[in-house]
Amino acid sequence: MSDTGHNVRIEFPSLVEMLDLVQAIVEQLGRMLRVDEDSQHWVEVAVRESVINAIKHGNHHDPAKTVEIDFTMVPASEPTELRVRVRDHGHGFDPAGLPDPLAPENMLKASGRGIFFMRSFMDEVRIEAAQGGGMIVFMRKRFTRS
Repeated sequence: MSDTGHNVRIEFPSLVEMLDLVQAIVEQLGRMLRVDEDSQHWVEVAVRESVINAIKHGNHHDPAKTVEIDFTMVPASEPTELRVRVRDHGHGFDPAGLPDPLAPENMLKASGRGIFFMRSFMDEVRIEAAQGGGMIVFMRKRFTRS
C-alpha cells in the first residue's frame, strides 16, 4: 500500500436533497478513521457548509450542474489527516470580496458564515477558481486517532 492516501469521490446534481448522502459518507469516513467525536462534528459542519455553498451560490440550484467531492485519507496506512476537495461549476467569485460575518452590520444576517465556519473548524482552507469555471474549496483536517 502506498502512503499517498485512499480516495473516495462522489459527483451529484445540485440538489439540496443530496446533503444526506454527503453527511452519511462523512460520518462513515470518521468512523473508519476513528476520529474523535468533536473533530468529527466540526468536519461534518465544514463539509456541509462547503457543499451548500456549491449547490446554492456556485451552481444556483441547477441540477444540470454537478458538485464533485473528493475525500482523501492520508497516509494510506494509519491516516491522520482528511483532505476534502469540493468543486462547483458556477461562475466563480472573488473570496477576498466576501463581507466580514463578524462585522456588526452582518451579525444578524441569516447567511454569510459558511466560509467563516470552514476556516474556523478545519486546519486549512483554500478557495480557488477552477480551471474551466467554477470554484474549488480545499480543506484539510489533522486528527489524532482515538
